[in-house]
Amino acid sequence: MHAIFPDGSQTSATALKLSPGIVSNGHIYLTGITGSLPDGSMPGDPATQFRSAFDKIRAVLQAGGTDTDAIVEMTSYHVGIHDHFDLFNEVRCTYASDPFPAWTAVEVAALRRPGALVEIRVIAAAPT
Repeated sequence: MHAIFPDGSQTSATALKLSPGIVSNGHIYLTGITGSLPDGSMPGDPATQFRSAFDKIRAVLQAGGTDTDAIVEMTSYHVGIHDHFDLFNEVRCTYASDPFPAWTAVEVAALRRPGALVEIRVIAAAPT
């Protein structure tokens, strides 16, 4: 078992006592990821948030030697799911490839990051 830290993430992850990704038993488990920007700000535009979240997921997976096509399971937690689900799905589809991962979308009352509309957690196949 070992941790994955994309460039620039180790200091903040260590301060929070978490790993952006963990490789274990042939899979990569990612911590829930929101759409904050590299400077830590949360964009007000939903599409920008969603793309940022998937770009950060991709960065963790690439640091682990793979990409979004290795995702086998995804859970997305949404604030106001009915307000942005179609847009979220449109963005998600630009990162998804066949065979498409299993996916569960859940509405929640709030997320830890103020202003976040979604938090995404994925499990991916680790490279062999």
